[in-house]
Amino acid sequence: MSIGGIFKEYFVNPILYNTGYNTVNTLTYALILGLASLGAYKVLKRMGIKYDNAFFRALIPYMILGSFSRALTDATIIPRTFLTVTPGIYLVMGVITFSSLLITHRFFEDWRRIFLYTGWSLIGIDFFLLITHLDRVNLTAEPLKYFIPFVLLAEGVIYLLTKKIRLVRDNSYLFYAHFYDATTTFVGVDFMGYWEQHVLPRYLINFTGTAAIMYLLKFTVLLIALYLMGEIEETESDKELMDFIKMVIFILGFAPGTRNLLRMLMGV
Repeated sequence: MSIGGIFKEYFVNPILYNTGYNTVNTLTYALILGLASLGAYKVLKRMGIKYDNAFFRALIPYMILGSFSRALTDATIIPRTFLTVTPGIYLVMGVITFSSLLITHRFFEDWRRIFLYTGWSLIGIDFFLLITHLDRVNLTAEPLKYFIPFVLLAEGVIYLLTKKIRLVRDNSYLFYAHFYDATTTFVGVDFMGYWEQHVLPRYLINFTGTAAIMYLLKFTVLLIALYLMGEIEETESDKELMDFIKMVIFILGFAPGTRNLLRMLMGV
């Protein structure tokens, strides 16, 4: 098979026909994400922007924006193209976020506040698109009758584990985010008729017969990743980089979970 044929089979067709991820594109996207994250970290360092809690909070609306836009794509309100589905939408959201950051940092003294408000304003555009295209969705609260009790139970388990396991306690926000994501997958697959697109989760769900396996998968992967990151961290510079990587890990839980929940609530 030619290089063009390989690219079409493993990268183009899964997007065109919505057949989910495969091993080849999963590993490729993971590598690209790693390199892009490192590049973003270095750009922020060069700009003199320190990654801290305030900056993290200012990024939240941009995470929601990506999830909301992706859900609107599922509803066909935003056209489905290579730039509006994964991985293209991550590129688009990255460009939007960095453009907003560069402009606000360059022209405003209180740039964090302006950056934050800009993000919420962009979400307003997505909300406008939704309310002007209600004929394309079937708004429903049914998923909440499953989601609310299970997410409370799941997050309650994390809260209890923070009392027993230091690694969980020190990184509780990551576990909360990923158990939130796991709950949306569990509810969507087991109760709402959706299917899992990612390779390993899809295999485990098919093998066990339930998407509840996502809780164990996410907990195990997070625990191993955080332990290895702790072993690597030696200097203050290492700590800054590890904190940035943790933010990326948070996004990989919070953003898909929010997209899943919005999609179910839209009934698409």
